[in-house]
Amino acid sequence: MRRFNGTAMILAALATTLGVLAYPVWSYADRSGTGQANLAAGTVATQWGPLSASDRDLIVRVRLAGLWELPAGQQAVERAPSAEIKEAGDHLIVGHTDLDRRVRIVAGQLGVELPNVPNEQQQGWLKEMSAATGAEYEYKFVNLLRAAHGKIFPAIGTVRNTTRNSLVRQLASDANQTVLDHITILEKTGKVDFEAIANEIANSTTASPTGPAVPAPGVVVPSAPAARAGGDVRVTSRPSPGAPGTVNTARPEPVDSLGVLGG
Repeated sequence: MRRFNGTAMILAALATTLGVLAYPVWSYADRSGTGQANLAAGTVATQWGPLSASDRDLIVRVRLAGLWELPAGQQAVERAPSAEIKEAGDHLIVGHTDLDRRVRIVAGQLGVELPNVPNEQQQGWLKEMSAATGAEYEYKFVNLLRAAHGKIFPAIGTVRNTTRNSLVRQLASDANQTVLDHITILEKTGKVDFEAIANEIANSTTASPTGPAVPAPGVVVPSAPAARAGGDVRVTSRPSPGAPGTVNTARPEPVDSLGVLGG
């Protein structure tokens, strides 16, 4: 009995000690100002605003995207298994030629070193496409590219929302426009495996699904009223131009004010 009581006292003391040690860690994470410290970590000042670690990461990711997607597009145009695949390849070449010029100017102005070859995973994707033929090639071309674009899409939006650097903000806007165009043209081929994409995301998610209640079979829901501005409000703007299923990628030429690209 004495041994049991002694053991219990030791365990209680250990628990108390661990609690005391853990408290500062927990309380520090909850202190005001920690978020500001995280924001400042890895951030440097530039004439265009603070440049954060996530800003630099996006710049590098935009460059990497072009390093493998442009040759993938060229391969599709040269092999041209179908008009739809050739059209998608054409968009990849045009989009990333333009975007690569923009990202090189931005990187040079901000002092961010860029990679010159695709990463290992991207090189693997290119090898997969090169080794495939016929219907298998079309499937791999469309779905490898569609999956890659789908993953960078939300990352661009996050940086566009949070960056305090005007050059990065514009690059994110340009990249968003290009990625949306490529997603749209890849889906136009009719070969995107949406089931596989949905399953991949579902398998990587642990949270329970949320949203409106599941629709009941045979039940007609009431029509929602139109959302309209009240009063006598006159407007002049219009929705983004372009026919359904297209993205307007027309934009001004980038300004290389520091002569980053030379010539």
